[in-house]
Amino acid sequence: MLGLGYPEDALPVLKKIRKYYEPGDEERMIFDFDFIGVQYYFRAIVEKSIIPYIQAKEIKADERGVPANEMEYEIYPEGLYSVLKKFSEYKGIRNLLVTENGTCVPDRVEDGKVHDIRRIEYFKDHLQSVFKARQDGIDVNGYFVWSPTDNFEWDKGFRTRFGLVYVDFQTQQRIKKNSGLWFGEFLK
Repeated sequence: MLGLGYPEDALPVLKKIRKYYEPGDEERMIFDFDFIGVQYYFRAIVEKSIIPYIQAKEIKADERGVPANEMEYEIYPEGLYSVLKKFSEYKGIRNLLVTENGTCVPDRVEDGKVHDIRRIEYFKDHLQSVFKARQDGIDVNGYFVWSPTDNFEWDKGFRTRFGLVYVDFQTQQRIKKNSGLWFGEFLK
């Protein structure tokens, strides 16, 4: 859609679709985007990969001894910077927005509060990557937390919590987590 063609070098299997091209297809696909949204949560390291995640074996965070979230995915803020830098180098991308970024950590209500220090550290580190990108001239102009409230995580149900606000799914009571309080102060 950026007029760069299909990434056949990275994914040689895409060469097979050439037979379906019609004259002018590539020119008609080009679109001038208002922005490109980047969703970033974690980094995955794989071995024996021909195509990303196909015929690949992931080397889990615990096997590598690196920080991980509750879903056992690596916490790697430098990856957000790398993704923003990579996308900014594509011709035709003028405006990047981080449309989703967050992590799940074990949340427990204690004395009416949720002390989610690891989530606060996650946001501090990932926002630092966004600031570094901006300082390096990368046109990133927005950042959205995933998620404002705890929610139903598509493959984990209600077990993992990403929100800045804790939701008691039985009573529907909401409690602003320490991360939500921190984020409010940060935005001021």
